[in-house]
Amino acid sequence: MAVVTRASKLFLGQIQGYSRVATCIKYASTSTGSNYQYIITEKKGDKSNVGVITLNRPKALNALCNDLMKEVGKAVEDFENDESVGALVITGSEKAFAAGADIKEMQHNTFSQNIRGNFLNHWNRVAQCKKPVIAAVNGYALGGGCELAMMCDIIYAGEKAKFGQPEIAIGTIPGAGGTQRMPRYIGKSKAMEIALTGVPITAQEAEKAGLVSKVFPPEQLVPEAIKLGEKISSHSQLIVSLCKESVNTAYETSLSEGLHFEKRIFHATFSTEDRKEGMTAFVEKRPPNFTNK
Repeated sequence: MAVVTRASKLFLGQIQGYSRVATCIKYASTSTGSNYQYIITEKKGDKSNVGVITLNRPKALNALCNDLMKEVGKAVEDFENDESVGALVITGSEKAFAAGADIKEMQHNTFSQNIRGNFLNHWNRVAQCKKPVIAAVNGYALGGGCELAMMCDIIYAGEKAKFGQPEIAIGTIPGAGGTQRMPRYIGKSKAMEIALTGVPITAQEAEKAGLVSKVFPPEQLVPEAIKLGEKISSHSQLIVSLCKESVNTAYETSLSEGLHFEKRIFHATFSTEDRKEGMTAFVEKRPPNFTNK
């Protein structure tokens, strides 16, 4: 049942001829193992080794209010500490991954308040997860929704998904990585166009630009993301985390620094039991039995 406390109206922006306003209410939902108001958490896959976080504010098009993002951070931490989980999937509904941040919630913020409270800092918990995080994006991924998707390691999209940063239309700029991650994904020119016009791009454009890995029919999206999570989870969690760290280092440093880091991590894997097991299993032509050690 919904806990009906009227909060605000959410800006979607006037983009490509549409203008939508969604009413946000406090929405109570059930979850597996925890009580959350704005998200649902489950473990999926044949071995229940994929942690799934579903944003669940349907009447607000999954607008990212402060409490929702705190819940996402808590769920990420719980799955990160769960040794049975090897990868995470974050998704929303078929209509909206997340339509953006809750504008009414931040409307009266001041500069000093933002500085003192380090506003939006806790959103980074998703990007800090040591385990791979897959965004399964259907529908709108605008503003904070697009930024949340880009905090993930891999983005799968439904055929009708739209990605954009419409903050410019309400007198501000992206504040959770939109001006920083977007150019690294798709290059300066396209990122500038998206950020300075507020006009979204389609899933097909996003895939062509390198923002999205694959595009699927909407009904196949989450199952395909879970299948990807299962494949990742079949490997050593220890080695997967090191590989993720190495790729992220390439994303954030120079080539020479990245190559040095990669070589040292590669060398370090030879101190692990899973590296020995993996190579031994290969030579013996059998499946490896990883222990994450």
